[in-house]
Amino acid sequence: MGKDNFKLIANNKKARHDYFLEETYECGISLHGTEVKSMRMGRCSIKEAFVHIEQEEVIVYGMHISPYEKGNIFNTDPLRPKKLLMHKREIRKLQGQIKEKGYTIVPVQVYFKGSLVKVQIALAKGKKQYDKRQDIAKKDQRREAEREFKVRNL
Repeated sequence: MGKDNFKLIANNKKARHDYFLEETYECGISLHGTEVKSMRMGRCSIKEAFVHIEQEEVIVYGMHISPYEKGNIFNTDPLRPKKLLMHKREIRKLQGQIKEKGYTIVPVQVYFKGSLVKVQIALAKGKKQYDKRQDIAKKDQRREAEREFKVRNL
């Protein structure tokens, strides 16, 4: 097989800031009507999105897909809950891990893989305030080091 066409639609930077991402899973998404056309135009946001498992179905809430401009009455509600497509054994594994204290599932990326829309979700553990401060300090140190390196090599 050749190289997969990968086109990023939406990225959740807030998830990396607020959580320690432990395991990531790639899953499909069930879309209706003109939602795919809207996705092709990059009209998707997962900043406030979260994932729940209900009756062995993985559902993402708060994922905003703007209505397609050239659409008609078949445009769907932008914030409707969307079903994610995963294998049953993966869902059961996630359910077991969520029951542990502090774990949740967050959407990390939405992208096209070939002609299919995929959502990358992650099993995540919440960060405390001091963890966030440490991450910011590390980023600042790395940025300073890169700046110093750039100045020396001119």
